[in-house]
Amino acid sequence: MKTTKVLQTYISETDISEVSDKLNTSTGIQVAICNANTLVRSSRDSEIRNLINNFTIKTPDGFPVAKALSFLTKEKFSRVDGYKVFLQTIEDGLDKAKKHYFFGNSEAITSLMIGKLNNLYPEIKITGYLCPEFISSDELVAKYKDEIEAIDADIVWVSLGFPKQEIFINNICNEVETSANFVGVGAVFEWVAGTKKKAPEWLANLGLEWLLRLTQDPRRLYKRYLVDNTFFILYFLRQVFFRR
Repeated sequence: MKTTKVLQTYISETDISEVSDKLNTSTGIQVAICNANTLVRSSRDSEIRNLINNFTIKTPDGFPVAKALSFLTKEKFSRVDGYKVFLQTIEDGLDKAKKHYFFGNSEAITSLMIGKLNNLYPEIKITGYLCPEFISSDELVAKYKDEIEAIDADIVWVSLGFPKQEIFINNICNEVETSANFVGVGAVFEWVAGTKKKAPEWLANLGLEWLLRLTQDPRRLYKRYLVDNTFFILYFLRQVFFRR
């Protein structure tokens, strides 16, 4: 899959249908859903940058990243966000009897999400879930690697938040023998469960999804949106004008 460097991250030139197809027809791949915060953190932290760039697919999540990719390639790319990838992949995999496993978040939210998924897709095959305690990525790998290796699933959806989920995916795939695909999806479990409100598509297409998310969780997200989004613009302008 062709990539283009946005800031310091090699973003995949892809769309939701292609990512869904890869997840339903390939094995052993890792998908990072990359928004502006991901790219700014990757620009500042070489360890995170190298880790993300080693993922099989790095999707252009969020309005700024999709627009930056479109500008650099002179082609039109839409947002490839975790919520749409999640639902599209599940729907497309129904006739292939693809098996899903959920790792992360809380017991209450994950159980509620699974109930919603069973209502939306009665034929969905869910082989299990695990909601671990709040410990580091390294501790999660050490404690659960045997359980992860034994998972009977085609796709493992990981909801630990960035960059913890990406570090976990990278480390677990280096530690165990598995053909499963791993996708870090952040807040998607909560959106599907309905415990947090997902921005409507028209608002996201205007680049204002961040505003709704900020009002729902201002203490945790203010730095990501008010600071990191500003740095994304500055870093991108630097890339455009000084990329030679």
